Order: sequence, then C-alpha cells, then structure tokens
Amino acid sequence: MNPADAIDLTLPLRKGMRGVDYEESRSLATDGWNARTLHLYSHAGTHMDAQTHFGAGEETIDKVPLERCMGPAWVVRLTGISPATWITTDDLGEIAHRFKRGESLLLHTGWSAHQEDPALYRDGLPRISESLALWCVERGVRILGVEPPSIADVNQLEEVTHIHKILLRSHITIIEGLTGLERIPGERCFFAAFPLPIEGGDGSPCRALAWPET
Repeated sequence: MNPADAIDLTLPLRKGMRGVDYEESRSLATDGWNARTLHLYSHAGTHMDAQTHFGAGEETIDKVPLERCMGPAWVVRLTGISPATWITTDDLGEIAHRFKRGESLLLHTGWSAHQEDPALYRDGLPRISESLALWCVERGVRILGVEPPSIADVNQLEEVTHIHKILLRSHITIIEGLTGLERIPGERCFFAAFPLPIEGGDGSPCRALAWPET
C-alpha cells in the first residue's frame, strides 16, 4: 500500500462536538510551547467499542489485537437510506454472496452529512438489525464500520445493548462515526482503524483509514 493513497475516514475532533472539550495548559507566549488538556468521551467522534462497553465480555480497548483492527473490506452503498431504517442482510446485495470469512463491512449510508443536526444524526440513525448482526457472526466479519454514532438506537437501551452484545461477544470490531466513505472508489478497500490503548478502556476515539483496492 502506498501511504499517499490513504483516504482518511475520521471525523476531526473539535471543541463543542459531543463529548469533546479542551483547555489551554501551556502557551508558546508564556511557557515556550503550546499544549492542551483534553476532555474526551471515550465514544466521541470516530471511535471503536470494546466488549466492556456493554458488558459483552472482559476485553478492554487496550487488549483488542491489532489484527482485528485492519483488513480487506467491502463498501456497501446505502446512500439515501431513510431515518431509523433497519439495515438487513438484503441490503448487502451481491456482497452477501461474495463475502469471505475474515473480511470487513463498511456501510456507506451518507449519514455523516447529518452530524450538524444532532436530532437526526443521533436520534434518527439507521440501525443494524438483529438478522444482520447474526449474519456477521455466522460469516466471521472482522470489522463492522458505520457512519452514525452508534450501530443501534441509542434511545432504546434494550436494542442498543442487544445488538452490541451479539457483535462484541464474537470479537467483531465495531467502528462508529465514520465519514468520507464516498471517497473510496469501487466496492473494496483495505481498511484500518487504531484506537488509543487506554488501560481498562471501554472504547476510544480512533484514526480510520482506507486504501482503495487496485
């Protein structure tokens, strides 16, 4: 892979974003260098979930093996999807038949375009259905990446817990809050997302990158 071909799929963390704040710690003028003290929600922006996020196991974010953070991925085009829609195996189309165990899925819904509308971005997101979650387990999906801030309805505790547990118990890596999937040409890429190794962490913001398949 050529580093110059990398496509950044990460939401920039900015002050005022949900779960993001910072304050000046040092300044060039008074201390000789600039530094900030960051206050980050562990699931802010583009982020990775750990098993402990929903009690799906004992694995914390610092224990997620690097090999479960990268690999070949299919890009499923679902732009124009309606709010609160269930995403099912039927939505995968031919990819469902061509998918090989150990590959990953990136769901391109275009949902990142709604990030400035919290009522829609967070409360009206398209969701992973139970049938699709179970299919991911059966087919050995490595990474499931989505654009909304969650894979399930954050206002329905039973639903969001159930869907996360199905995936996390099977060590499927969940990446939420992706952006820029429209920049990936074609339907395949090499995808990687690396979290901060926060000791005992339930999740972490991460840097997500894709390399188009050549």
